[in-house]
Amino acid sequence: MSSQKKYLDEAPKLVSELLVPPELYLEAGVHIGTYVCTKYMKKFVYKARPDGPYILDIRRIDERLRTAAKFIATFNPQSVLAVSSRPYGFTPVQKFSEFVGGRYVIGRFVPGTITNPYLSTHIEAEVLIASDPRVDGQAIEEASKVGIPVIAIASTDAKLNNVDIVIPGNNKGRKSLALIYWLLARQVLRERGSIPADGNLPVSYEEFETKVSAVER
Repeated sequence: MSSQKKYLDEAPKLVSELLVPPELYLEAGVHIGTYVCTKYMKKFVYKARPDGPYILDIRRIDERLRTAAKFIATFNPQSVLAVSSRPYGFTPVQKFSEFVGGRYVIGRFVPGTITNPYLSTHIEAEVLIASDPRVDGQAIEEASKVGIPVIAIASTDAKLNNVDIVIPGNNKGRKSLALIYWLLARQVLRERGSIPADGNLPVSYEEFETKVSAVER
């Protein structure tokens, strides 16, 4: 029996209210954690494989995507800042920001980007979305200093200092990050009323995926 089929058989209450069919979450590997689980992330874990990584509960992932989107939708679009230091997050962050009308920083986060208005790279932000609290620490620290709420996509190995809203999920995989940011963008637009409550983006989540060739360059 495949691991995906086994997951669904063991969790029969995964219902149609999810933002996408549960199979799509599983195919993208959104539920795959790491071999480490911090005390902060235990409540989001579905189970621990004896010979593998911790498995996140896709119902909690779905729930937190909705919560984060509802919160993001309350802000002026241009004050929404998404960041990713990991290459696999570059395209998802760019596409997310394109659809929601926000700002983004990929790669190295220049110190002072949020806190120093005299920098040429300064960005006025009211909410920060971090792709991984382990590597986007500079941005999170600056946001906390000026009182900007932080949303972070966090795997099982994350520490959540200065994070206000957690989206549990695999933040190290290309497909996973693509699906998470695609869903987040779609849900933000639904919450704003920019698309119908059952509306979709004009592109598939694969369009949010960073290509391997782009990372290897």
